[in-house]
Amino acid sequence: MTERLAPDLCIVGAGSGGLAVAAGAAQMGAEVVLIERGLMGGDCLNFGCIPSKSLLAAARLAELARRGAALGIIMGGFGVEFAAAASGVQQVIAAIAPNDSVERFEGLGVRVLRCEARFTGPRTIRAGDIGIRPRRFVIATGSQPAVPKIPGLDTVPYLTNETIFANRARPDHLIVIGGGPIGIEMAQAHRRLGAQVTVLDVGPVLPRDDPELVASLTGHLADEGIVIRPGIEVSGLERDRDRIIARLADGERITGSHLLVAAGRRPSIEALDLPAARIEATAKGITVDERLRTTNRRAFAIGDVAGGPQFTHIALYHAGIVIRNALFKLPAKVDYRALPSVTYTDPELAQVGLTEAAARAVGEYPHVLQWPFSENDRAQTERETMGFVKAVLRRNGRILGASILGAGAGDLILPWALAISQRLKIGALANLIVPYPTRGEASKRAAGCYYTPTLFSPRTRRIVRFLARFG
Repeated sequence: MTERLAPDLCIVGAGSGGLAVAAGAAQMGAEVVLIERGLMGGDCLNFGCIPSKSLLAAARLAELARRGAALGIIMGGFGVEFAAAASGVQQVIAAIAPNDSVERFEGLGVRVLRCEARFTGPRTIRAGDIGIRPRRFVIATGSQPAVPKIPGLDTVPYLTNETIFANRARPDHLIVIGGGPIGIEMAQAHRRLGAQVTVLDVGPVLPRDDPELVASLTGHLADEGIVIRPGIEVSGLERDRDRIIARLADGERITGSHLLVAAGRRPSIEALDLPAARIEATAKGITVDERLRTTNRRAFAIGDVAGGPQFTHIALYHAGIVIRNALFKLPAKVDYRALPSVTYTDPELAQVGLTEAAARAVGEYPHVLQWPFSENDRAQTERETMGFVKAVLRRNGRILGASILGAGAGDLILPWALAISQRLKIGALANLIVPYPTRGEASKRAAGCYYTPTLFSPRTRRIVRFLARFG
């Protein structure tokens, strides 16, 4: 080895979580080494959140142009240039990349090593020719696409989230294997940009979300021309010249021009040699406790690699937990009770806390409130009345969860997340002053439904009439 380092923290992985720990720790005075073998910014910047939302934004503009005639807006010469839309994604990545760059982090005082890391013992790791013995490790290597064991998959060309954004040829017919958020988002984006799309999944579509809202969303996607086939097994794949054929278990054959595999993700741990560090892991990820400590108490794991919820905002949340534990020795623990998630289709589907089915599964007898966006004035003005707000409460009014299907649902879910995290009752939202006209009124109206049976009951009318006698 040509050099030996002994920093306070050694972080493996420069995705969202690793970068957040590195930036926070360095600015608090810690000596930090950051190791990354691939692209700075990790999956979120290069292959995940940023490119997918960029492509979805282009697809939404195309859809709005198609809708224009219904609003009296006639656009002559409208068309979609798929290659240009896809290239625009890279421009967005390039605009954000300086925030995640080597230069920025070296400016913060972080030592950045661009190579692969491998543990050589419980307290040591090697990066290229450099040996590192830190006070604490943080493993933030993320995840990568899982490739299902489908006969013939290795004989056909296929895309994953790591390669689909480099594609410049509009698919004639995109076959998507996987009905999770990535598969559904890319299905709608490509459909709106001119492709035929078929989504296949052996299980239900978006299984972690409320089935009532999922059914409404998938019905809307079907109206846009997307074929969604849940509960169907792909028994094999084959190539016929430039076409890809998916054979289904029921004997049906679906022919497409492109194939996207979006069938889940697996932790990126192969190169680390975790046994050398006495760090245990399963197929889901590295084993951690509530403080995100691994079985090696000098090492933490955060983000996708920690085997829990796989969201960028979870990696950022984990970063704060680890900084408090590793630098300040505070026993901070994770709490996913108010964890929000969003599928960025149009309309968006957002969820926080328990769904109605999940509440019943844990022995609750929930009180369910709903309010449709068709009864929201702002939604009417913008002709985006699809969807509704659904809240799940205990009988005493304590908020257990909320689901929203509608334009901007990812933003609208925030007050519900705050209410759950602070253990608030429904009155906190029902009594909130909400600006008019906004979509936020739908949440207030849903909350107000909790009091409707009492406020407008015969008993209330009797009380009002009685008090009226006294002037």
